[in-house]
Amino acid sequence: MKEIVKEVSAWMASHSSTYVIAAAVLAFLVPDVFGWVRGDVSSVILGVIMLTMGLTLSTEDFRILFSRPWDIFIGACAQFTLMPLLAYTLTQVFGLNPYLSIGIILVGCCPGGVSSNIMSFLCKGDVAFSVGMTTASTLLAPFMTPLLVWWLADTRIEVDTLGMFRGILLITIIPVGIGFLVNQYASRHKWYEDVRQMMPGVSVTSLALIVGGVVSQVKPQLMIHGMGLFLLMLSRGVLP
Repeated sequence: MKEIVKEVSAWMASHSSTYVIAAAVLAFLVPDVFGWVRGDVSSVILGVIMLTMGLTLSTEDFRILFSRPWDIFIGACAQFTLMPLLAYTLTQVFGLNPYLSIGIILVGCCPGGVSSNIMSFLCKGDVAFSVGMTTASTLLAPFMTPLLVWWLADTRIEVDTLGMFRGILLITIIPVGIGFLVNQYASRHKWYEDVRQMMPGVSVTSLALIVGGVVSQVKPQLMIHGMGLFLLMLSRGVLP
């Protein structure tokens, strides 16, 4: 049974895009299936995802991370230049209405969140660097996000600085820290490697739940304003 779970987990990790897109389509067609994934439940699920990532981190990962301040700087610059400009370009190319345009631009100007860390984890990337970038961009966001939205969308917004930092602390830093400590003290045991091999499946399932929960909540808005973008997103996920 253990080997079957490990194989299923590996398969889910290698087909994560298809799995998540299927959850989005299901949520769009039958929103009630994911209606319970909201509020505190979403926060707990995100925390579980970050915990699974922490289980893969070691002291060597953080030693390397702290020796790369220049990489963090470059990543932060890219986060608040490339992403906002890409979002603005999409609003112009697709000729979106003002309300949807502001939403797209706001997303592009926000810091990298849990999803970027999940993708790094599933693609066997540098999880420590991704978590470091998430923290750095979140600390810069109270200054950069309102400025960029005002510049690109000509709209002033208020940013809940304390709430944003509390969210990154509870959903990212603490769960990753707990996972890291567990990895430090449990990695010497033989059973622990089996647990680690099952974690990608947990992460993909959790991500699918989060995406399904979001789509189920915004279905009315998608029907009215964003159906074209929804179909485009799905096509980009399926096509090479």
